[in-house]
Amino acid sequence: MDETLLNDVVAAALRAGADAAEAVGAERRSLSITVRTGELEEVEREESRDLGLRVFVGKRQATVSGSDISPEARAKLVERAVAMARLAPEDPYAGLADPAHLARGPRPDLDLFDPAEPTPESLEERARIAEAAARAVPRVTNSDGGSGSWSASQWTMVTSGGFTGVHRASGFHIGASAIAGDGETMETGYDGRSTRWQSDLPSPEALGAEAGRRAAQRLGARKIASTTAPVIFENRLAGSLMSPLIGAISGPSIARGTSFLKDKLGEQIFAKGVHIVDDPHRPRGLGSSPFDDEGVANEKRHLIDDGVLTTWLLNSASARQLGLTTTGHASRGLAGPPGVSTSNLTFQPGEKDQAELMRDAGAGLLITSMFGPSLNGNTGDWSVGCSGFWFENGVIAYPVNEITVAGNLLDIFGRIVPGSDLEIRGSANAPSLLVDALAIAGR
Repeated sequence: MDETLLNDVVAAALRAGADAAEAVGAERRSLSITVRTGELEEVEREESRDLGLRVFVGKRQATVSGSDISPEARAKLVERAVAMARLAPEDPYAGLADPAHLARGPRPDLDLFDPAEPTPESLEERARIAEAAARAVPRVTNSDGGSGSWSASQWTMVTSGGFTGVHRASGFHIGASAIAGDGETMETGYDGRSTRWQSDLPSPEALGAEAGRRAAQRLGARKIASTTAPVIFENRLAGSLMSPLIGAISGPSIARGTSFLKDKLGEQIFAKGVHIVDDPHRPRGLGSSPFDDEGVANEKRHLIDDGVLTTWLLNSASARQLGLTTTGHASRGLAGPPGVSTSNLTFQPGEKDQAELMRDAGAGLLITSMFGPSLNGNTGDWSVGCSGFWFENGVIAYPVNEITVAGNLLDIFGRIVPGSDLEIRGSANAPSLLVDALAIAGR
């Protein structure tokens, strides 16, 4: 969206009585193709252009957004935002980011935008190839489809505090879902990959074959008796184990006093040798950005350094509430004030691959699917439904399902052993993670 238009919106808000204002423009184009059993099933095309405005009247704030950016609509948007702010309750921590913390000067080239726009025919061909490869795997009997998609987006922000920033990114995706059957049961398997650049996508043949393999190997899944045993979280889903950690160290949670880690800053919560890094400047990263969503300069941070919790994740409001400085983790959409989030989160790898972790553990559970997590944010008590494989003597014995694993995250974190099989597949990535003993609820 044109920076001049956003500057005009900010200026109009100030003339209407706002003490400060922040305008953001979001533009997006996307194309998605889905095929099923070799036939074209769905084509979706999206083009959108939206405007968001946040205004401050004293310590009162309001946010409005709209997709009509005509002069008349912009004038109404400004009028409505200022009127809402005057009626809003006071927030002593509200306000734009401190000018001293803004991203000034040259910004890093993160290589996030691939100008190539694939044709619908090429996306359909990738989806067909991926699905066909999945269906060709022995014991695969059906398909939930193959997909190919592309998107291009631009985020522009202008504030009355003197910040202007533009962030462009592209996205490419291939996915396939297979259904395997043995006459009595059916199992599904999925594989998909998203990248910033088209050239970084894996081949659709390899991706489809992996989806089929993952479905077929699940056939014959058993229920197991409840027990306590070593548990390995497969690298593809191990990154989700960091989600409750991030929620627990977010500034708003700390400020509310609702985090099980609220007294743990500077303390050892993981074993020595464990490092978790957040890097907003990773080239071609799915979570990369040259500045945070308040225009604050962001940087690579070791959230967990040799097992020690080093920082909270702060935006400007939570930093003011805690008497600290923002860490550049503000995150927002077009509506509502900023929250906090990470960028490219990585649990750094250890020295042993998944097979070696299984050999070290002897017998236990390899989790390959998780669903329905439950967390008590105040205590850290956590449980999750899962399925995967039981292994014995360090090798996979048979698939298992209908299992719940549970424990306290402080205890779990302290005993995690990372594997070496880190793959960068998304914005939160981890190698396989071994916990030497977890409660497993089965039949």
